[in-house]
Parts: sequence; C-alpha cells; structure tokens
Amino acid sequence: MHRKNTTEHHRGSPAGLGLLSSPEVSWGGQSVFGMKRMDLSIIVVNWNTRELLRKCLDSIETTVRRLSYEIIVVDNASTDGSAAMLRECFPRVRLIANLENRGFGTANNQTFRVMAGRYALLLNSDAVLTGNAVSELFACMENHPGAAMACGQLLNPDGSRQNSIAAFPSLFTLMTNTPLLEYLFPRRFPSKRYSHAGPIEVDSGIGACLLVRKEAMDAVGLFDERYHFFFEETDWAYRMRRAGWKILHVPTAFIYHLQGQSIGRNLYSRIAFYRSRYQFFRKWRSRPYYIVICIVILLRLVLDWLLTSVGMLLTLGLRRELRDKWAVYGRLLVWHLRGRP
Repeated sequence: MHRKNTTEHHRGSPAGLGLLSSPEVSWGGQSVFGMKRMDLSIIVVNWNTRELLRKCLDSIETTVRRLSYEIIVVDNASTDGSAAMLRECFPRVRLIANLENRGFGTANNQTFRVMAGRYALLLNSDAVLTGNAVSELFACMENHPGAAMACGQLLNPDGSRQNSIAAFPSLFTLMTNTPLLEYLFPRRFPSKRYSHAGPIEVDSGIGACLLVRKEAMDAVGLFDERYHFFFEETDWAYRMRRAGWKILHVPTAFIYHLQGQSIGRNLYSRIAFYRSRYQFFRKWRSRPYYIVICIVILLRLVLDWLLTSVGMLLTLGLRRELRDKWAVYGRLLVWHLRGRP
C-alpha cells in the first residue's frame, strides 16, 4: 500500500476487519483461536457514486447470509462526500481513502494485499445484489476447486439480462460482428441470448461482480496496474487460463447493474477503453499482430464515423443520439491522429 496517497479507516470491528457476519475472525490468512479462515472479502472501488455505493452496501448487508465476510471500500479521491457517508452510515466497513484517483486495478490491489477472505468478491458500486447472488457464486466455487473466478448474470433495472461474459479480444473478433458470432457459435461465444441450467466455462466475466479465489491470485499475481480502467479483469482471466485455471459463469446468480454509472460514458471513458485494449494486444501479441490490430481498430473507427455522418445527413442532425456518437467518434479519431497521447 502506498501510504503517501492513502488514509485508512477501520472502526467498529476487531483488528480492523470490517463487517463480519459471524464471530469467526481471521487476519492475513492466519486462523485466529483455531477458527476457520474468513469466507469472503467483499471489495468495492468507489469514485463519486455516493448514493449508488449506499445502495450497493445495503444490498450486501441484506443478502449475504451464513458466510463470514468483511467489506473493504477503496475511495478514489471522491469529491461527493462518499467517504463521509461511509464513516457515518457504515462504520464497520473498512475504508481505504486514496488522495488521488488510482484507477480500478491499483485500488483493488490495495485490498488484495490486506484481505482476510478465502475469496474476494469484486463488486462495482453501481451493482445491487439479489438474495441468491453471493450464495450461488460461493457454492459454485466451492464445488469447482479448479475454478479461479466466477461471474453471475447481470441484470438491467427492468430485470432484462445484460451481457455478463467477455470473450478474449482477437483480430477475428475485431473484424467480425460479435452478436453474429454469438448466434453462429453459441458454445464458443456464450451470451445473454441463451439460457443455461448451470455453470458454464467462459473466457472472462464482466467485472461488475466477480468472485475470485485467493489461491489463484497468489498463483498468477494481482491486477496489472498498467490498465487504469477496463480490461483489468480480462487480462487477469487470460493469465489465470494460461496457468490452467477455469473461469465460470453462474447463470443463477443475479445482480442488478446500472451499466456504466460507476465509470461514466464520456469521452474520457471511451479513450480509457481504447487505451486498455491496445495495452492488452501489446502485452499478449507479437509486434506484427499488434500493428495489424492498430490498423483494423483505426479503420473500424473511421467507418463508424462515416456511417454516423451519413445518418446525421439523413436525419438532418435532429437526432441527439446520432449527434453525440458523431462527436465522440470524431474526437476519438483526433486522439488517434495525435498519436494516442
């Protein structure tokens, strides 16, 4: 932990362990008084989402049962009073208050180094657990000791299913239509289109809610902190799969997710996505492959901008959604032409 950028608060619980649902107490992986190690460390990274964070933590306290757990919240220098709300309303939550926005991966790594659980439950602040979510994920991981990570089924506020599974990016997926791949090759590219009776093996899960085995973390290492936002969990899952671990999707674990509200959907977020995608390919692919990827991504961006321009002309620029897309694509093109600073 980088103490020059961090203050830490952990009131109302022994040894700063945060919220426990049973008297079983453990710390740093060592059992205390001969008791079993804690089941879960529930980890939330927050940046200016005070009210969403409140709902997220309420859902933890009302749905997680019969498991010992702690809650650790990392606040990335919020200015909306999130830290004060935590100290007032959730005094038993362990708070790590960063003095700057250190990104998703780095903030999670701060917690991984001090967590007490056998599993880490990574939860976005814009996620709300349903009654069975954690128990289903936990049971799946207990029943599949070769699994490093499990993700649940994310839901929109109206109850419809979100995409909860991510395929590893490749030249093939960039050059084709993802929904078409999901339709033609449902086993290779599973998606929300199809229902599954039980857990299935996948490449990676969407990071809004992931249950991760501490043993697997110790085996492959923590998040790669070169990813500031996006692709952290994709890179992690890729490393885990290469090490022989499995990644599972649990279709019966439901989590409401207000998609994008914990990070925003502005130009900064889009640039962060592109930057992280380039980082993934640069890290895991050869130099010639990476150059081809860069060309394909730029050509797709040009095509998207041209198609949106045509749509603007046909609608006389009256549709705000098209105007916003056209502006974002144009700024992303400028960012690329400036050398992706």
